[in-house]
Amino acid sequence: MITTPAMTSEPHGVAATPERISELSGLLQSRIKATVTEIERINLNTRLLAFNAQIEAARAGVAGISFNVVSGEMVKLAESIQQATSTIAKESESLAGELAAISRELATSVRGTRLADLAYTNIELIDRNLYERSCDCRWWATDGAVVSVLEGGHGDASVVASSEERLAVILKAYTVYFDIVVADTKGRIVANGHPGLYKVKGLDCSSEPWFVTAMGKASGDDFGFQSVHASALAAQQRALIYSCKVGRGGRADRETIGVLGVVFRWDALAQTIVNATPIDPESRAKTLIAIVDDERRILAATDEALLGKSFETADAEEIFSREKTSMVGTVFGRPALIAHALSPGYETYRTGWHSLIVEYRNAS
Repeated sequence: MITTPAMTSEPHGVAATPERISELSGLLQSRIKATVTEIERINLNTRLLAFNAQIEAARAGVAGISFNVVSGEMVKLAESIQQATSTIAKESESLAGELAAISRELATSVRGTRLADLAYTNIELIDRNLYERSCDCRWWATDGAVVSVLEGGHGDASVVASSEERLAVILKAYTVYFDIVVADTKGRIVANGHPGLYKVKGLDCSSEPWFVTAMGKASGDDFGFQSVHASALAAQQRALIYSCKVGRGGRADRETIGVLGVVFRWDALAQTIVNATPIDPESRAKTLIAIVDDERRILAATDEALLGKSFETADAEEIFSREKTSMVGTVFGRPALIAHALSPGYETYRTGWHSLIVEYRNAS
């Protein structure tokens, strides 16, 4: 069980958690029931003794009249005790049930807040990391080796080789990328940093979102983008692509001579983040951790069978409309505690995506 620091313990080592309250409530109720049962047993014996005393008093005639009065009072006392124990049993059961319900609700609230915090951390990590990707492509679009191969050099094998050597140096330092590609204004790949791994030179990318969005920008100060997909530029591995116009002379505001694309290893980031989310071992088997885009398509998940599928919940409008929340609802038709955090953004970048942690629960 993961607890927040403020709720870890009280003086003398007493655990102050909703779960402990619920446990104590159940324990108290069981002990009250056991005590009431014991009182009822003793009371039954008392009544039997009183009835036997009344019988013996009757046999004694006049001499047993006073003893008969005492035994009668003992019967009345036993009846009063029976009524009192019955009342205690009913009231304690009602109060214990209410206390258990409150502790369960409190446990859900505390747990939900904890999971929502974790969901927020996950999406913030992704925003921060992808902000750097958007910066990388704009920076490298001004590199001389990229500019030279687009300024008429892609017909010269030595210029292409020199450009690819430079891209390979970048990739050696930035291992988060599958590749870096350079396309001319018609969308044809003229150079890439890993030509031995990905034989994409000459590939027509004119209709690919990363190329189209970059060409649609006003200048090289903006970036294009293609969301998670099985990319032909990375042997059909799942990738994100950030892109940027390349201006003549390496100037962002000059004539466009091509587009630079950086092919990012999405799973290396996102799957690592969701799988490394600190969920206690007891809960991990029943927990789904996912990153979902603005169309509710699952981009990353601890259950990889769900990748690419739509996140199904009857509570979508309430969940996705909030920046950070948790609630009890249903996911893929199963009851669950759902924690959600919306992309907070970092610097000038924001994915607009959603982070979710779903703790499935047994149907009641």
